[in-house]
Amino acid sequence: MAAVTSIVRAQQILFGRIDATLKPFALSFARYEILMVLTFSSRGSMPMSRLGSRLQVHPASVTSAVERLEGQGFVSREPDAEDRRKVLATITETGRAIALSATEALNEHVFTSVGISAGETTQLISVLEILRRSADDF
Repeated sequence: MAAVTSIVRAQQILFGRIDATLKPFALSFARYEILMVLTFSSRGSMPMSRLGSRLQVHPASVTSAVERLEGQGFVSREPDAEDRRKVLATITETGRAIALSATEALNEHVFTSVGISAGETTQLISVLEILRRSADDF
């Protein structure tokens, strides 16, 4: 139980830092992840259904997050020209700029300073990989 409690608490601490860092950009981590997936996609767009499977979240959650991003002007939605049954989420130039700025802030305030040494980070990743493999997460 102590291991699970420690992992959950560490997650809460890290998400607290992430949320505080993303707040000035009016982003949640879920919406930030969507912007990053779209940023790295070959055309800057992706079918909504594929976004959900890529991020391993329920389609309703993707729809809600994309609607919010669309309202902020970070993403647009349009029918897929090749398959009108699909809806594409496309990152806007404003969305790209916000994603870049948010990534810089996360790198500065969260990702490069988690509070443990490089060696401890390597050990932690190794232990968490064992846990993830046992859950078929890879």
